[in-house]
Amino acid sequence: MHGVKRLFAWMIPRFDKTRFEVSLLSLRKKDLSEDKLESYGFGVYYLEKGKFDPSTLPALIGLLKRLEIDVIQTHGYGATTFGRAAAVYLGIPNVLHEHANLTDTPWFQKIPDKIFDPLTDVAVAVSESTREFCVKGRKLSPKRVKKIFLGAPLDEFQPFSPEARREARHRLGFEDEGLKLFGTVTRLHESKGNYYLVEAAAKVAKKIPEARFVVVGEGPLQPELEAQATRLGIGDRVIFLGFKRDVAACFASFDVVVFPSLWEGTPLTVFEAMALERPILSTDVDGLREVLVHDQNALMVPPRDVKALAEGMVRLVEDETLARRLAEGAHATSKRFAVQTFVDTMERLYEVLVERYRAQGGRPRWDYAKDFEFLEEPWRVPPAKNTQREPEPVSS
Repeated sequence: MHGVKRLFAWMIPRFDKTRFEVSLLSLRKKDLSEDKLESYGFGVYYLEKGKFDPSTLPALIGLLKRLEIDVIQTHGYGATTFGRAAAVYLGIPNVLHEHANLTDTPWFQKIPDKIFDPLTDVAVAVSESTREFCVKGRKLSPKRVKKIFLGAPLDEFQPFSPEARREARHRLGFEDEGLKLFGTVTRLHESKGNYYLVEAAAKVAKKIPEARFVVVGEGPLQPELEAQATRLGIGDRVIFLGFKRDVAACFASFDVVVFPSLWEGTPLTVFEAMALERPILSTDVDGLREVLVHDQNALMVPPRDVKALAEGMVRLVEDETLARRLAEGAHATSKRFAVQTFVDTMERLYEVLVERYRAQGGRPRWDYAKDFEFLEEPWRVPPAKNTQREPEPVSS
């Protein structure tokens, strides 16, 4: 499971069930993947609509009414368009949540984004570069966009013992303990920079015969990347493992975790790798450099620089002291980025939105500097505790 889908699996079960009932509403067809979100214990509803189907809006409004939804939080172009329209029609708060940094939007998205900006209560961006995309690409007012980092479930991503690491490597098919594994857990899309990883792997393979390069994940570029590895003469040393459920075991198996990205929001995988105390080699791009610091918790190199990427991989396996220091720095940093901190922040946001809507009988005039100040650095802010009364249940 990639990106936002994995975030749902982490965050939704962690909401306080005595105060919140959180459901997932999909505009598209039923999930047929191996890991279904329904298995995580929360309601999942599918409208099974096409991208530009006008019947989406009445169907969504009907479902929101039936479920008595108090807050709608939207992810993705279609969801933010139809979701904000439905929220305005029903007179309930809406939150736009942006995870990407795509620099620009399709022409068909610019019109609804411009129309719905003044009707958006608050927008959440997962990194500073994503915040900039919200303002420049999605035409949101700067005051409305708040940066909230995501995080990993730290209880599920703990450093492995040497014995557990060996067992994890064996399960992946690497029984030779002398192998050096350079790995990435990724989507096989252009933004992830895996073309440059394979190019760099060819250089590393000449210096380190025991090196293997492990790519975990799926995507449309896999055939092209496999052909590239074969063309470079390392087809048997670049291993494409496809989808793997146990991401923690994959990261733990790697001697070096590599993020060769060309641009990013802030990927969930970086929080996982840090929590697992792995040495990290990363390109110095937007969302990654917001949590990774060169020579403190990672080795950083320029994007698209095959030579620097290869040299970084070699350096981290040859200099064990450096690798250990960076891994320990990454683990220390990871404690700032727990998914529960994110959930606590969203709980507080939902309460603020619903209480103000109920008090004012509709959409309030927000003071964005004051009303949402707690969103600016959520990992430092404890969740709000209501000691005066039992709050009414809020559903999202």
